[in-house]
Amino acid sequence: MTTKTAQILGFLGILASILVGAGEYLLHYSPQIMGESENYNFFSYVPLSNLSLGHTLAMIGLPFYFAGYFHIYYMLKTGNKLLAQLVLATGFIAFAIGGVWIGSRASIGNIVHLQDSINPTDYKNLIDHYTAHMEVLVQVLRIVIALLSILFIIAILKGSTQYKKWMAILNPITILIALVLIGFALPSIGQHIIPILMNVTHFILFTISLIQLYKNNRHV
Repeated sequence: MTTKTAQILGFLGILASILVGAGEYLLHYSPQIMGESENYNFFSYVPLSNLSLGHTLAMIGLPFYFAGYFHIYYMLKTGNKLLAQLVLATGFIAFAIGGVWIGSRASIGNIVHLQDSINPTDYKNLIDHYTAHMEVLVQVLRIVIALLSILFIIAILKGSTQYKKWMAILNPITILIALVLIGFALPSIGQHIIPILMNVTHFILFTISLIQLYKNNRHV
């Protein structure tokens, strides 16, 4: 993989964060999102047209996340190739899981819109089934991202990667936690970034990584 290819892959990662972020924002955002989380009630405030467009944008953008993680692999592999491969594999697993989850959101949103026309018992069964089979993926994804971040930190601290050592601080889980804290401290901002946390996290990660790559090659 050449430096030019790595740059293109990094930009594709940023494109993924923008497209999937825009899609997830359309899928989830309404002014009521912070207070209507129970049983996915916030979806009732999201227009059906937003659900369809959001789903489409997210599905178009999702594959580019895999390209973005090849960029991360390139940045890490000069240090410890095995650790770089583990980060790559874990990133692929994370976005495979995330892709299944986000691909289901338009459907559960549509079900919420149909609540008044569905038998209450059947509606509850649908919601419970979704929670057990799809919403649980969010918890799995958090574990995978935490593992990915640990591997990312270790790979950088072992040295000889294309990252400076301080880049270990800017791992995905640290960025995500910082965004959550900002979101809850500033609700006017939080209502916009919390629905798309993973995408904002990776927009920041890929952007800083590309800047690092640019600086490295400027001095070559």
